Amino acid sequence: MAYVQIRYECRAPAGLSPMSLEEVYETTLEQIAWIDAQGFPVTVNLSEHHGSEDGYLPSPLTLAAAAAAVTRHVRLQANVVLPLWDPLHIAEQAAVLDHISRGRLELLLMGGFVPEEFETFGADAARRGELMEEGVRALRQAWTGETFEYRGRRCRITPRPLQRPHPPLIMGAASPAAARRAARLGDGFIAVPWLNEHYLAECEAVGRTPRYQGGMPFSYLYVCEDPDRTWERLAPYCLCETNMYARWQASASQGGMFKPATDTDALRALKIYQPATPAEVLARAATLAPNDGIVLHPLISGLDRELSWEGLRLFFSEVAPHLEIRHLF
Repeated sequence: MAYVQIRYECRAPAGLSPMSLEEVYETTLEQIAWIDAQGFPVTVNLSEHHGSEDGYLPSPLTLAAAAAAVTRHVRLQANVVLPLWDPLHIAEQAAVLDHISRGRLELLLMGGFVPEEFETFGADAARRGELMEEGVRALRQAWTGETFEYRGRRCRITPRPLQRPHPPLIMGAASPAAARRAARLGDGFIAVPWLNEHYLAECEAVGRTPRYQGGMPFSYLYVCEDPDRTWERLAPYCLCETNMYARWQASASQGGMFKPATDTDALRALKIYQPATPAEVLARAATLAPNDGIVLHPLISGLDRELSWEGLRLFFSEVAPHLEIRHLF
């Protein structure tokens, strides 16, 4: 049994990606529609960042609405950096999207960490924990459909979401404090695995049942027939991504799974990006816990379309039929 998440960032780094940004969006929606037609209970994750030169997806809820229109089965998990936004506006957008998708929306709430993003939107990064807590409370109140008070104002948000009481509020984290917050306030938790122990301890302390992604034995997975040859083609895109995230982490004085890299062999040894044959994946899949995650990243850094489709098709033809896949949230 495994949880399968397929991640899209919609980037087209100049000088690297062979696609324009328009082609990346087109391919993203083509792939999501194709994934949906395969009939497996997978989750499509749509990320959020702002001000990136490569066009990194700044509006995941908008893309999720487009994806909802061409799908019927996959769960649509939209990242929201909540401290940057008015939670009442997010509540309205999410409610409409939940109806468009016929109840397939999940929100993955992030605290954010890139200083320039907080500056752009006039948000106080030092208050992001407080803003997360206030925002989650506001979302839950908004989705009751009843009048409530927010920052001294009387508010009412309609329509209510299709899912009741509301779409799952999954929370991310980059620190133990954020993991504990997720245990108190969230409906689920996804973060780097080492934070799971803090989440689980807080769930036990407050008497809540944990719902979380466990280990990530495959992140990010590229199914292929020849891993060495595939890595040669994939590595430049992986270097672009890991160095971009490493710069963001450094600007925020924050640790994380990404490290600066110039050597593709050293990067491969970190096992953040994993080209593997179907047989290799299935051999390891037998050891997975029910909530362990298999994460695919088909269009990393605007990856070449042919290579992207090769890995996606191999996963769904040679691996997915032999896995017991389930939704977590």
